[in-house]
Amino acid sequence: CCRSILNFFRIRTILSGILLIVLICSLFCRFLTMFMNAGSGVNLRTLRAVRVLRPLKLVSGVPSLQVVLTSILKAMAPLLQIGILVLFAILIFAIIGLEFYSGVFHVTCFDEKQPNELPLSIPNAPGLVPCQPLDNHTRQLGSYTCPTGYLCKGYWEGPNYGITSFDNIGYAMLTVFQCITMEGWTDVLYMTNRAYGPRFNWLYFIPLIVIGSFLLINLVLGVLSGEFAKERERVEKRRAFLKLRRQQQSDRELNGYLDWIQKAEEVILAEEQTTFEEKLRIVKARKRAEKLRRRSNDAETQAIAIELETFEAELKSKRRFRIPGTGRFFKCQKRFR
Repeated sequence: CCRSILNFFRIRTILSGILLIVLICSLFCRFLTMFMNAGSGVNLRTLRAVRVLRPLKLVSGVPSLQVVLTSILKAMAPLLQIGILVLFAILIFAIIGLEFYSGVFHVTCFDEKQPNELPLSIPNAPGLVPCQPLDNHTRQLGSYTCPTGYLCKGYWEGPNYGITSFDNIGYAMLTVFQCITMEGWTDVLYMTNRAYGPRFNWLYFIPLIVIGSFLLINLVLGVLSGEFAKERERVEKRRAFLKLRRQQQSDRELNGYLDWIQKAEEVILAEEQTTFEEKLRIVKARKRAEKLRRRSNDAETQAIAIELETFEAELKSKRRFRIPGTGRFFKCQKRFR
């Protein structure tokens, strides 16, 4: 009983503790602002915005929100393990990208008339795009070729101000994470195709999307859905347990009340002043009470009796639709025996 009560008030205790911490911080900031110098220029009133967390106390009154919050809290440990697995996969793909695509995004097309100035755009291209600074014999098939009057050379900081690149392990992991989230991963694919050629890039990007996006990221949803199902099942079992306990308590009260009435009736029956009609009425009432008690205590017996009644009804219905001539056959068979 104590354990169930603790489980019931666990969320409310956590939220009350958070609310208490928020209130203490708010009071502390208020006292600091009172004792701070007006000319110091320090304004701590912005910290009062933390008080917007007060409505979190309402979560304790909504059972569905309790299920959601408890499921998220219980899913922290599995989500941490999945996060480590995702980080390990990102690190592996980042190292592979660092080996193959390091520095390929810093070369673009420069105007031959102004070879030292970075152009604003390239004709027939969506802005500045990477290219491959090789001649026609050694250039990879499918890589971007600069138009006439332009020379493929460096240095260009790269797309997205140099953030989308594989120059170091940090930028490589960030680019791989962008591809895993499937937010603009095609732009990264097209840039690598322009800079390196599309012949072997699919060997890198297709496993990255399949493993990273379709498998690892969906594990998070799987863990959350599993925790939601477990928490919902726990809540339903707890409700069924409370309902059964209330029913057992009411049955105990009813049985005690019936026992008290039975003892009173025995006392009345033992008196000499009680007439025969009153005794007969009391005996009939006791029989009815005994039947009610058996019905309340023997639910399984009642279910079995219902099944037997249905089975008997089926037998009777089958007996009604007998094949003609079978009765005479059974009579002859019995006579022969």
